[in-house]
Amino acid sequence: MAGGVRPLRGLRAVCRVLLFISQFCILSGGEQSQALAQSIKDPGPTRAFTVVPRAAESTEIPPYVMKCPSNGLCSRLPADCIDCTTNFSCVYGKPVTFDCAVKPSVTCVDQDFKSQKNFIINMTCRFCWQLPETDYECTNSTSCMTVSCPRQRYPANCTVRDHVHCLGNRTFPKMLYCNWTGGYKWSTALALSITLGGFGADRFYLGQWREGLGKLFSFGGLGIWTLIDVLLIGVGYVGPADGSLYI
Repeated sequence: MAGGVRPLRGLRAVCRVLLFISQFCILSGGEQSQALAQSIKDPGPTRAFTVVPRAAESTEIPPYVMKCPSNGLCSRLPADCIDCTTNFSCVYGKPVTFDCAVKPSVTCVDQDFKSQKNFIINMTCRFCWQLPETDYECTNSTSCMTVSCPRQRYPANCTVRDHVHCLGNRTFPKMLYCNWTGGYKWSTALALSITLGGFGADRFYLGQWREGLGKLFSFGGLGIWTLIDVLLIGVGYVGPADGSLYI
């Protein structure tokens, strides 16, 4: 009888230990679940993230591309379409060759119609301001006197033509002689001076109304002023009042 009671007591003790462990697990699990629920209800301070958009890739076409013919010969491209490695120590006026490369977004071909990026260009060794007048264009001035002694000059900004290659800056200042016209014809002025010069018609035509009135009321200075004006207009000494040239 006593031997049967001992195993029963041991079994009860094991059951109590298992019951204690199970209760402990339940209690600890409940605390963790409460903490988890509390964290869900109160997530704490939030952080704001700013999304920075990626910079869009530039798809703009460079302005010089409009001057560059597509799939043309590289050696005939305008100067704005290529970059060349120049050497300022070349001999002035002598032929020289430079290594050039086309600028981005420019396409050209060689003599065999194959795509090309690097090529050699032939030119004359000289600076842009040393070019002949036919190779550049300059601004014009209508505020200077073309008929004066000595001849007047004006400051102009000159730009080399696209197809011309040279050394240095392609835009440069230059002092030029006044050379513009207001539309007055030398033949018309001379004809008026011969026929109606006694009435000052030539002076009125040239815009010199004060002299015209003087000739009108003096009958051409009794003919003397008329003869003098015929000679002065004939040799081109008397010109339009605005200082322009005859056409």
